[in-house]
Parts: sequence; C-alpha cells; structure tokens
Amino acid sequence: MGRAVLALIETRADVELATAFDRDESSAEALATSDAIVDFSTPEASLALARAAAARGGPALVIGSTGFTAEQDGAIALAARSVAIVKSGNFSLGVNLMAALVEQAARALPASEWDIEIVEAHHRRKTDAPSGTALLLGQGAARGRDTQLDEVAVRGRDGLTGARPTGAIGFAALRGGGIVGEHSVILAAEDEILTFSHSARDRSLFARGAIAAALWVKGKPPGLYDMRAVLGFS
Repeated sequence: MGRAVLALIETRADVELATAFDRDESSAEALATSDAIVDFSTPEASLALARAAAARGGPALVIGSTGFTAEQDGAIALAARSVAIVKSGNFSLGVNLMAALVEQAARALPASEWDIEIVEAHHRRKTDAPSGTALLLGQGAARGRDTQLDEVAVRGRDGLTGARPTGAIGFAALRGGGIVGEHSVILAAEDEILTFSHSARDRSLFARGAIAAALWVKGKPPGLYDMRAVLGFS
C-alpha cells in the first residue's frame, strides 16, 4: 500500500511528497514537514505515530492499518483529542457506500427474520482476520440494528455450534494467492437472500481514497474521523 500511495502521488499535481519512511525512528522528519501523514503499517506503529503527532499537535494523520485491539483503538481515540485523524478499515468509495447501504438494510430488515453473514477473501500474506473492511461492514450492520458489533459478532464456527443465535453477525475469512480484496454481506431470510458485494481489482483504488482523506483532513480540528465524513456520508 505504501508503494501504491507513492506511485499515485507521482501522478498528482495537487499533492507533494514531503518524505517517505517505514520505521518509527524515521518519522521525525515527516512529523516536522508534513500537512498530513498517510500510514499503512501495523497497529503498534500506527499507535506510536499517533502519540507522537498528538504530543506535538500535528500533523494530521490518515491511518489505514488494521487489526487493532480494543485497547489500541482507545489509545488512538485519545490521541485524536489533540490531532485530526482519519482512521478507516477501507478507503474505497465503493466499500464505504456499501457499508452505508448495509446499515440501511439492517435497519429495515428485522433481526428476528434476517440473518447477516459477512464473507471476505484476501491474499495469503494478510496477517489479520476478519479484515478491517469486513469489520467496517459489520459495524455498519450493527449500527443499523442499534447494537454494538462486539456484542453480536460470531468470528468462527467449528464443530457442534448449535443453532444460530438471533441477531448474530457472522464472519468468514478466506486467505489465498494474490486476492486483493473480496467482500460480501449476505442478509438471509427463510425465503429470500439479499447480497451486497465488492471486489477490489487494484490497490490504487485504496491509495486514491487515502490521498483524498489526507487532503480533506489537513487543517481539520482534532477529532477521530472516518471515510463517511470524508465522503460526506455523515
């Protein structure tokens, strides 16, 4: 993703690269010279960067790392009290529109009759599951049902699991080859099935979204934002 962002910047007249870095100890120059930093790394590195930016009151951050624990998410939110941060599991326009549609569908279709399952597939090198995008979609579904995702998520099934709990939001993760990203949200009733799906063909689509987020967030007041805010969905 870092290479995809760099390649896209080279084609843009409205964006200037201040510096590029891939280790914590190299971030000082970026913190000092940038209006916004785009970060696709690891939860640990992203948290360290957020704390460093918060300590100096900037620059703004765009965080695309995934796999955060609840504690790490809380620490990012704390840093956002001092610096503007856009954090998202996916920077695709299509995915974020899909999440908004899933939220509407989940609100309209009662949990007593409609089950929600989320299926995602990625390349063999991806280290976290479910993907950040799958969780983003799950959060949209949970908002539609006025509940917290952590309270209803089922992240794996094996053996004699018993009947499916009413209102559960299930996840299935596939890993293999060079799959960029495939996501489907299935809403299943007894006699009909509604499916939302998105296929990523090239990582440049995420890079475009990340750069759009960086241009949007620079100069914004401290706060934790998401792509719905960037795209005007919220």
